[in-house]
Amino acid sequence: MSAIRPRAAWMTGLLASAAMAGLLTAAPAHAVAGEPVADGEYAFTAQLDIDNGMRSCSATLVQQEWLITAASCFAEDPAKSFKAAPGAPKWKTTATIGRTDLTREDSGTVVDVVELVPREDRDLVMARLAKPVTGVEPVSGIATTPPGKGETLWAAGHGRTKDEWVPDRLHAAPFTVDAVDATTLRLESPDASVCQGDTGGPAVQRLSTFRVLYGVHSSSGQAGCFGTDESEKRRTASETRVDDIAGWIKAVAARTVLPRVNWKDAVQVVPGHFVAHNAGERSDLFVVWADGSASLFEGSGQEDPKLPFWKEHKLAAAGSYWKDAEAVTPIGVGSSDTDGVAVRWRSGKLSTFEAVNEFGFAREKTLAYRDSWKNARSIAAGSHTDEYRRDDLVVLWADGSTSMYPGTSDNGISKEIQLTRADKSREGAQITSGRFTGQKADDLVVRLKNGRTDLFPGFGARGFRDGVALRPEGSAWKYAQPLVAGSFGSGGKPDLLARWNNGNLSYYADVDASGARTEVQLVG
Repeated sequence: MSAIRPRAAWMTGLLASAAMAGLLTAAPAHAVAGEPVADGEYAFTAQLDIDNGMRSCSATLVQQEWLITAASCFAEDPAKSFKAAPGAPKWKTTATIGRTDLTREDSGTVVDVVELVPREDRDLVMARLAKPVTGVEPVSGIATTPPGKGETLWAAGHGRTKDEWVPDRLHAAPFTVDAVDATTLRLESPDASVCQGDTGGPAVQRLSTFRVLYGVHSSSGQAGCFGTDESEKRRTASETRVDDIAGWIKAVAARTVLPRVNWKDAVQVVPGHFVAHNAGERSDLFVVWADGSASLFEGSGQEDPKLPFWKEHKLAAAGSYWKDAEAVTPIGVGSSDTDGVAVRWRSGKLSTFEAVNEFGFAREKTLAYRDSWKNARSIAAGSHTDEYRRDDLVVLWADGSTSMYPGTSDNGISKEIQLTRADKSREGAQITSGRFTGQKADDLVVRLKNGRTDLFPGFGARGFRDGVALRPEGSAWKYAQPLVAGSFGSGGKPDLLARWNNGNLSYYADVDASGARTEVQLVG
C-alpha cells in the first residue's frame, strides 16, 4: 500500500500559474473522500502547513492545546520511515483549526505547533500548540475498544479531491472497517478515497452529536485522487489505531491542562462523576471561576497520580449566573448514573442540576427558596442514611449549627433533622462527604477555619461522635480553600483535594481513620 505523501513544495509555483488558477476557480467539485462538509462540522479537523508549503497534512484537535496526527508528516523521508523526532518540530508548522472553509478568515484559529511527542510503535504523534484553542470543540472522545468488521467510520481531511489539488474546503466520507490489526485499521469504500494532504486526519464514529476518534489516516490506495491513475490504485486506507492507546493520549494531553489556569480564581471546586464515559473512574472537576465563568475538567483515568484530568470543557462564559453560586456540592439526583450538583445561590435559593457534563447543565429543580438559606455556609451531599437510598444533604450554617435533609434529591427540602446547635468553633468551617473508612454510611470531614480538620466515620448514624483528627489546630490546612472529597488517585478510593489560597492545587491520597498521609502536588 502506497504512503499518502504530504504535498511537495513545488506546488507553490504551480498554484501561481494561470492553468492552476483556472482549475482552482472552477465550480466546486465533490471531494473524492466525500462531500464538502457543512460549516462547523468536523471543526476539530485541522490543516497543517509544514515549512511554508513544503508539506500539508491534516490533524485532530483532541484537547484545547493538543493535536493528534501522523508522525510521517514530520519524518525526514515518509516513504522510508514514519519516525519523527520528539521536541520542537524541525520545520515551522502552522495549524489552522475550526475553519471548514479555509478561505474564511473570520472563523477558526491559526496557531503554531511547538512540540512533538511521537508514539514509537506506530505512525502517530501528539502535537502541542503554542496556545490553547478557544471557540472550537475538540473531538468528543477517544475510543477505548476497536471497531468491529463492517462498522462505519467517517474519514475527514483537507487533502486532494477528484479534481482539486488544493481544495479550500474540508471533506468527509463514510468508510467500512475491513480488518483490525495490532496497530492499524483497514478501511474500504466503493466510491471514496483518502488522498494526499489527508494524512493525519481523523476516522471517527458518529453517535448522535458525538464524534469518537478511532483512527488517524496513515496510508492509502488513493484511487481517484487528483493526479493518480484510477486503474492502478485501490480505494482502501490504512488507519493508525488510537483505541488501544487512549490512556497514552490522555496522559500526554494531561501534562498541560491544570498548570495553564490561575487556581487562585477558582471560587467553587466540585469533584464528581459528571462525564458519562468516566463513570466509575477518577472524578471529574467542576469549577466556578471568580469572573462567573465555569469549567469542567474531565477525569483522565490514568495510573499516574499527578495526571487526574486531561481536558477542560468551557461550560459558561464570564458573567454567567454561576457568579451567584455561593456553595456547590456533587449530588446524585434523578435516574442518571452520573452526578449532578446542589447549589446554594446568593438569593437564598437552593436547587439541583440533574445533569452537569461536558455540554453544560440541564434539569434544574428548586428545592427551597427563602432568606434563611443565605446562612448555609457549606453543604455536603452523601449517603448518610438509608431512609430513601438517595443522597442526603448535610448543611453547616453560619452560626456553626448543622442540619441534615434525608433523601433530598427525591423529596426536596421537606424534612430537617437538626444535628447540633450553634457552635462558635464551627463558624466559618467547611464540610465534605466521602466514603473514606468503608462504613455503611459516608463519612463527614469538617475543616475549621483555624486548620483543625476532623473525620467523622459513618456520619449520620453516629453524628459528631468518635471523630478522628486529620490535622490539629493551627495546621496548614487553614489555607485550604476549599478542601473537598473526590477520587483522584488510581486506587479508586476517596481523596481530599485542596485548592490553596496561594493558587497551588494538591490532593491527599490514602485518607482513612488513621489520617491523611500522602500529598500529591498537581499545581505549584
